[in-house]
Amino acid sequence: MTQPTITLPPGEFSAYIFDCDGTLADTMPTHYRAWLAALGDSGEMFPEALFYELGGTPTSHIVELLNERHGLKLPVAEVVAHKESLFLEYSHEIAAIEPVVSLAREFAGKKPLAVASGGHRRIVLTTLRALGIVELFDAIVCAEDYQRGKPAPDPFLEAALKLDVPPGECLVFEDTAIGIAAAEAAGMKWVHVPKPERNGTPPAQSSR
Repeated sequence: MTQPTITLPPGEFSAYIFDCDGTLADTMPTHYRAWLAALGDSGEMFPEALFYELGGTPTSHIVELLNERHGLKLPVAEVVAHKESLFLEYSHEIAAIEPVVSLAREFAGKKPLAVASGGHRRIVLTTLRALGIVELFDAIVCAEDYQRGKPAPDPFLEAALKLDVPPGECLVFEDTAIGIAAAEAAGMKWVHVPKPERNGTPPAQSSR
């Protein structure tokens, strides 16, 4: 796996906010494997391209979307619980996205740090603990902590509030278009973290 190159935008930032899945942790393949197993025969309704397109979307919203688009009647709470239990079962597969984790380690203790994720707290904490980095963060914002998920700005605004830092002074690290839209809606600059590639990967983009 080729790790992405991270280039920070110019200027000083008072705090740094990190998405979890696909940004700090290379969990997306593991999440997709869990989704397919949880959906069973309905898995064909959730192609990989759509999975990545919906990156950052709360799990329950994805089930609701699949029901709406395909006329399914998947029980939302049951599918979410099954999918998350499978992810926990597969959590030994989780690997770090090293350039981003290295930055978090570098910033820790020097600037306030937060995680702002669309995942549920149990899943996010399992991921961070698997990487040995949960203690780096001053705040961990998960799906239980806000009403509107990404692309609404709520996760990032809640993280800034918990860090007691104005939103405009925060820099966000994100891997999805939905997450970047949320950062922009929150008035924050951002760094895009590309999906790790096996045969090379483009450099990360940043807002200017």
